[in-house]
Amino acid sequence: MADKVIIVAYDPQWPQLFSQLGAALRAALGETARRIDHIGSTAIPSLDAKPILDIQISVAAFEPLEVYRLPLEGLGYIFREENPERTKRYFREGPGQRRTHLHVRRWGSWPEQFALLFRDYLRMHPDEAKQYAALKYALAEKHGENRDAYTEAKTPFVWEVIRKADRWSQETGWEPGASDA
Repeated sequence: MADKVIIVAYDPQWPQLFSQLGAALRAALGETARRIDHIGSTAIPSLDAKPILDIQISVAAFEPLEVYRLPLEGLGYIFREENPERTKRYFREGPGQRRTHLHVRRWGSWPEQFALLFRDYLRMHPDEAKQYAALKYALAEKHGENRDAYTEAKTPFVWEVIRKADRWSQETGWEPGASDA
């Protein structure tokens, strides 16, 4: 089943795959993309994950959509208009492409910062990343046939991490680093 939740061991090639995709995205989008970042579990060293690259593209504004939609479609990505999240525009890989999720968010927005803070906190706290991996394996076992239930079941852990990450960001003066691409 294509939608089955499968967690795999961390693949050290994920950063290189992102680097290649990020370079192509940067070439296609130019300055339209204020940031292009590798986010999600594949962006956290040693974290087991679904083998899906999540990439966040930060833009100044969602409109006009064509400014980024056309270059992304030119690379083979498909705009998913039915995405219910109003704080992002969502694209997926085209047929025959590697599974990739593109999350286009407004530059400087809370959802953009959330993804970066979550990633950076887990990068700096590998014990919590290991806890997250264990949870993902357990939830994939329990909800493997239901991606929505799997995602929903992770929510309490994610919010607990964000609570800790917020405190950590205050203590360290965290700011997102330079764009990844």
